[in-house]
Amino acid sequence: MHYVVTDTMTVIRTEGLTRNYGNFRAVDHLDMEIEEGVCVGFLGPNGAGKSTTIKMLTTLLRPSEGKAYIHGHDVQTDGKKALSDVGAVVETPEFYPYLTPEESLTYLGRLRGMPGPELKKRIDEVLELVKMEEWRDKRIGTFSKGMKQRLAIAQAIMHDPSLIILDEPTSGLDPRGMVEVRDIIRRLKGEGKTIFMSSHLLNEVQEVADTVIMIERGKVILHDRVDALAKYSKSRRIEIQFLTPQTPATTDILKGMAGVKSVEWFGNTVCQITIEGGVEAQRELLAEAVKKGLDVVSFRESGMPLENLYMDLIKDSR
Repeated sequence: MHYVVTDTMTVIRTEGLTRNYGNFRAVDHLDMEIEEGVCVGFLGPNGAGKSTTIKMLTTLLRPSEGKAYIHGHDVQTDGKKALSDVGAVVETPEFYPYLTPEESLTYLGRLRGMPGPELKKRIDEVLELVKMEEWRDKRIGTFSKGMKQRLAIAQAIMHDPSLIILDEPTSGLDPRGMVEVRDIIRRLKGEGKTIFMSSHLLNEVQEVADTVIMIERGKVILHDRVDALAKYSKSRRIEIQFLTPQTPATTDILKGMAGVKSVEWFGNTVCQITIEGGVEAQRELLAEAVKKGLDVVSFRESGMPLENLYMDLIKDSR
């Protein structure tokens, strides 16, 4: 069964959401709204307050101040209704190692009161979605961390929730495991699910998310669509390749150009320059390099716009 998006509505809303640990404030009056049917990347460095926020949304922690609502229900006073249409994977998943995926999902489905025929059909569906059909009768204790993460997502979506909350879904996975989990997220997006996923990995968010919420020290510093983020960036990184090996004199020439903040070399024919400004500054830098006789053969933006933006915003927030 696919979740069909109809009229746009707010799925998650927080108002002044705050969590203190003694004198330390992990989440600081967090205000945000998540709309139906979008994949939101909740981005921030380790310790920014991402997991604490998710634990408050899923009632694992009580807020020190403020409110959180899911589908219009207060998660503290009406938690059962708030979470009835939510699937979540919070922190590292753990399973009974002697069970198989089919046994584990069957146990969960029976706890939810799912009837036999419906339960078997749904187990087949979720195992296919997370690409674990061939492992359905293998002991979970033999699984890799990536396989356990896929099984955790399978458990979270057994009741076909419209909202899926994932806390650092690719944390600690090898490259293959990361790709597999991202593929699952894309498939869930294709079903029209609303996905709220925390991450400190910039490329992960840029690859799968529609919208980004960046937090630093428990505060929102940006909330916008991924395709609109470039307008916030104050700097760009440019990779320049030269035809012949360069000398230290080239570094001096580049550093003397308008807007250049730093020059980093990779060998003696390729360098990466950080410049302030947008495409205009980029164009002027290239024109100046050619004018000064530098034998440029390649000139391109390097690094991801989201990464550049993130570092600028973090710097401004401190």
